[in-house]
Amino acid sequence: MKVVTVHLPEAYLEAIDELVRRKIYPNRAEAIRMAVRDFIQSEANISE
Repeated sequence: MKVVTVHLPEAYLEAIDELVRRKIYPNRAEAIRMAVRDFIQSEANISE
């Protein structure tokens, strides 16, 4: 895996942190990975 630095609005981070707090995702990184995967699958029709 590669490391990517991304600047996000505070509201996005608060929403991600809430998902982590509710144990929907184990951590921020996993939540963001899933969001990127879903975006790519939806927009580019690419599957893993």
